[in-house]
Amino acid sequence: MSQLGIITDGAILIRAGKILEVGPTRRVENLAIARRAQEIEAAGKVVMPGFIDSHTHLLNGAWREGDAARSVRTSTAQRLQYRAQAHVQTMSRHGATTIEVKTGSGVDPRAEIKLLRVMGNLNGDAMNIVPTFLLRFSPVSPEPLSELALTEKLEHLLGNIKRRRLARFADVAWESDGDHCKFFERHLSVCRQHGFGLKVHAGPRKTADAIAAAIRALAVSVDHLEHATEEEARVLAGSPTMAVLAPASTLRGNRPAPARTLIDAGVPLALATDFDPHHNPILSMQTLVALACLYLGMNHAEAITACTINGAHALGCAQTVGSLEPGKSADIVFLKTGDCRDLAGHVGENLVQMTIKGGKVIYQEGEVAPRDLPDRPAWW
Repeated sequence: MSQLGIITDGAILIRAGKILEVGPTRRVENLAIARRAQEIEAAGKVVMPGFIDSHTHLLNGAWREGDAARSVRTSTAQRLQYRAQAHVQTMSRHGATTIEVKTGSGVDPRAEIKLLRVMGNLNGDAMNIVPTFLLRFSPVSPEPLSELALTEKLEHLLGNIKRRRLARFADVAWESDGDHCKFFERHLSVCRQHGFGLKVHAGPRKTADAIAAAIRALAVSVDHLEHATEEEARVLAGSPTMAVLAPASTLRGNRPAPARTLIDAGVPLALATDFDPHHNPILSMQTLVALACLYLGMNHAEAITACTINGAHALGCAQTVGSLEPGKSADIVFLKTGDCRDLAGHVGENLVQMTIKGGKVIYQEGEVAPRDLPDRPAWW
């Protein structure tokens, strides 16, 4: 995670939205196809992969826990999309090019399908949206359901989601107060049978159970490991399951996320914002890099890796995004600095000058427009 593979005085050749070549400027410019290329000047700038935010709750519209389904049902899809679009644009301005978005309204078919359709509408030129169906046990239904009835309801919902190709991953929140571990494991097995990739949402009280289940299910990631111990890190090390931390969610507590513990145990680590418009309104991946360096004991290279290529691995899309390599999507960020270490100390400042998504410029910093004011006295 400490090896960024920096190319000093480098160049990237893009064709049809894909990276065709990366290397020293002199070599790339001497390629025959480069002689006809449009040039984007980046002298003195850091040019890096777009950020990958592998865990968000972008469409959560509820102030209080348990109101998610009702909030979604009473909002129109257009209103949900309008609100989310503003957040997506802000993320793009701060350098994110791919984000994962979770549902989480319980087994409420109308609410979940509505959210997933909104995600599909948001998925476009400005951002890759990776949709995830998240099962939360607590707000499953206003009336108690037996496990059999709940399983049947989930089967129907999962089949509907899969037929419409609305979600790529299925996630389960391993945070219930009850003893529902066996039910969660069966649910993961059913999701795999339906062809979903798997994720596990760890809770603070059952972290060890969540990690063990994620490994057994071959989940692509286990998220929210802010309470993981050294022993749990050793269990996760060597498995194909990625660890995802959301350090912004622990800012109000006294215990920083155990990033150093996980990395030193050999666990591949990704960082994510866990953005939620009400409960955790931090959506800048640049902020995460700074937090990781200031509070979690990570160096700048580890933090950048965790927010780019490791984030892509946590979403199962590292073959196409997350690094600047030939054949990958041209998802590129230009920074207003010549040293990527500056990301480690800038909190609250947007260092992104330009964001390119699939070879297309989707954001470029502009000047602040002057106001038209009447003549003012010299002392003003």
